[in-house]
Amino acid sequence: MKLQDLGEREIISRIRKDFSESPRDVIIGIGDDAAVIKHGKKNFIITKDLLFEDTHFITAFHPPYFLGRKSLNVNLSDVAAMGGVPKYALVGLGLPLGMESDWLKKYFSGFKAAAKEAGVSLIGGDVSGSKKISISVTVIGEGKKIIKREGAQEGHFLFVSGSLGDARQGLILLKKGYRLRDDGKADPFIKAFLDPIPQIALGKDLSRLHLASAMIDVSDGLSTDLYNLCQESGGGAEIFLGKLPLSPGIRHIQRQPYRLALHGGEDYQLLFTVPPQNQKSLLRLQKKYKITLIGKIIKKKEIFLISRQGKRNPLKIKGYQHFMKS
Repeated sequence: MKLQDLGEREIISRIRKDFSESPRDVIIGIGDDAAVIKHGKKNFIITKDLLFEDTHFITAFHPPYFLGRKSLNVNLSDVAAMGGVPKYALVGLGLPLGMESDWLKKYFSGFKAAAKEAGVSLIGGDVSGSKKISISVTVIGEGKKIIKREGAQEGHFLFVSGSLGDARQGLILLKKGYRLRDDGKADPFIKAFLDPIPQIALGKDLSRLHLASAMIDVSDGLSTDLYNLCQESGGGAEIFLGKLPLSPGIRHIQRQPYRLALHGGEDYQLLFTVPPQNQKSLLRLQKKYKITLIGKIIKKKEIFLISRQGKRNPLKIKGYQHFMKS
């Protein structure tokens, strides 16, 4: 059987089963946004992500400065989804032998800028020759109250941060030939795709205030990531289509903005559940963050989409998955 016949979820499931036994100091292993190891009184959050040329990015679309930022920020988003604070990073690069050194300079300029914003130190890594650009980043963070994907229960409310669909719209514009402006100011949709901002502060506050029962970052699309959260929590969900947060501009240029919001991916916002008794306290955070109530957790292990007319239909999972047949 080929990998494309298994799919990403089944591959991870098989690996997880083979490595189900973990040492006592491993609090969270395979199956969440990051692994968590307890050492003394500290919880260390560890995550890794891969970016491959022509699979995750196209060099004609993605300037090296923004690729440097994104390669770190997508990992920082995983730490944010655990309610943690990132501290250290390691980067592995596979680079073509004929690449200009200026590309590498710009890449690390972006990486350094993102690291400085998040208070992260680059402490090591590896560099090797490769036919195409490959990037592997590992981030280590810390957290006190770790928020897992599991923990959502029937009746818990579903919230999401920021706007959904902007990054996918940015990719659509790039494919149509749009690029960064000469003055360096990007179209907001293109910027959303090229330079996602991890929601570290929000994740930290949700952890510090003990408000969220479960959380995941929206990287593969709301439908896919909600499915993953529900799978770990053992329940289902109802999503209200009209509640999905859209940026004002996307309604003017996209005929089906809600489809992008549901399945677009690469938004790197936080999707989290909140018990009813915590909702009032959470709403106070809306003065500080853009947070939207979009649905609730239900007992039945299925995800439903509630239309504006009140119709309840099963939501098809169409977010990004590796190893899927094209």
